[in-house]
Amino acid sequence: MFAQEIKEHLVKEIIPFWMNLKDDVYGGFYGYLGYDLVLDKQAVKGCILNSRILWFFSNAYLLLQEESLLECAKHAFLFLKERCIDRENGGVYWSLTYDGKPEDTTKHTYNQAFAIYALSSYYDASKDPQALALAENLYLVVEDKCKDAYGYMEAFNIRFEPEDNDKLSENGVMAEKTMNTLLHVFEAYTELYRVSKNEETAQKIREMLDIFSDQVYNKEAGRQEVFFDKTWHTLIDLYSYGHDIETAWLVDRGLEVLGDEAYTEKLSPITKTITENIYKRAYIDHSLVNEAENGVVDTTRVWWVQAEAVVGFLNGYQKSPDHVEYLQAAEDIWSYIRDWMIDKRAGSEWYAALDEDKKPVEDPIVEPWKCPYHNGRMCIEVIRRMRDVA
Repeated sequence: MFAQEIKEHLVKEIIPFWMNLKDDVYGGFYGYLGYDLVLDKQAVKGCILNSRILWFFSNAYLLLQEESLLECAKHAFLFLKERCIDRENGGVYWSLTYDGKPEDTTKHTYNQAFAIYALSSYYDASKDPQALALAENLYLVVEDKCKDAYGYMEAFNIRFEPEDNDKLSENGVMAEKTMNTLLHVFEAYTELYRVSKNEETAQKIREMLDIFSDQVYNKEAGRQEVFFDKTWHTLIDLYSYGHDIETAWLVDRGLEVLGDEAYTEKLSPITKTITENIYKRAYIDHSLVNEAENGVVDTTRVWWVQAEAVVGFLNGYQKSPDHVEYLQAAEDIWSYIRDWMIDKRAGSEWYAALDEDKKPVEDPIVEPWKCPYHNGRMCIEVIRRMRDVA
C-alpha cells in the first residue's frame, strides 16, 4: 500500500503538474509559481531547475516507459543544450531570462554537477550520444577549472575566476567549500560512472569518499559538518538533518555503483551511524525537523527534507533489515507528507514548508530551487526499491 500510494501520487499528481509547466514558446519550463498559484511566465529560469526537471522526466521514463515522459525530458535537454551552456567560456550558467538569454552568468560547481547528473540519466533514457558527450565535457570542465589541492572549489564568474560563494552559503558564514556541493558532485559522478564506466570517474568518486570520511564526517558527533574554509575546517556548529539522511543513502548508492569492497567497508559504518542518529535526533512528530544551529533546533518541516527522509530510512532498513523501525519511519513520514505537505488545491503540488503546527509557509510552489527532484525522486526510489523487495 505504501508504494502503491506513492506511485499513484507520482502518476496522477507530480508528473501532470510538471508537464503543465512546459514552455512551448521559449523552451524549458516556467520558472515560478507563487503560493497564490499565479504562474509567472516571464520569471527567471534557473538552470538547476531545468537540470533537475531533465533528470526527473528521464528517470520517470526509465521507470514507467511512457513516451510522453521521454518527450518532456527531450524538451528539457534541448533547452539545456541550446541555452544553458556557455559555448564561449564553457560550463553552465546559473540562470536565464524567460526567453533563454543569460541572466546570472555565475558558474557554480553545484550547477555543473546537476547538469552532469541530468545528462547522464537522459543518456540512459534516450541513448542520445550527444547527452553523454555533453556530460563528459562538463565533467572535464569541473576537473580542469573547479578544483584545488584540497577538493572542489565552488563559485566562479563567467570565466571561471573564483568569487564569493554566496549562493551556497547560509547561516551567516561565507564558505569556500560546502558539504552540499561535494555531495552533488559525488551524486553526479556516480550517475556518469554508472552509464559510462569510465575508470577515471571512478577514481574521482573514491577521492570524494575519502573527503566525506576524513574531512566532512565528524566522528565524535556522528554527523557531517556543513560549511568549511578552503582546507575543510568547519566554520559553524550546524547540523543539517536533511542533508545527513540524503547523504546516507546517496553514499550507499554510490558504493553500490562503484563496487569497491574497500570503500564499502570504510563508508558503510558511517552511513549506518548517520541514519541511526537522524532517526534518534530529528525524527519527531511523524516527520523530520530541519536543522540545529548551536544546538537550537529549527522545527520547520521542509518539503525536500521529508522526501529525503523517506528514501533514507527505507535505504537504512534495506541495509539493516533488523531495523524495522526505519521502514516504519519511512511509511510514517509518507503519511505526514500525504496528509499535510501535499497541497490539495487544484493546480498545485507540495508546499515548500510547514511550521510546527502544520501550517503552510507561504513560499512559492515553483522557484529555482523548488522542483520535482526531491519529491519525484522519492517516488521513483520507493517504487523501485519496494518492487525489488517484492
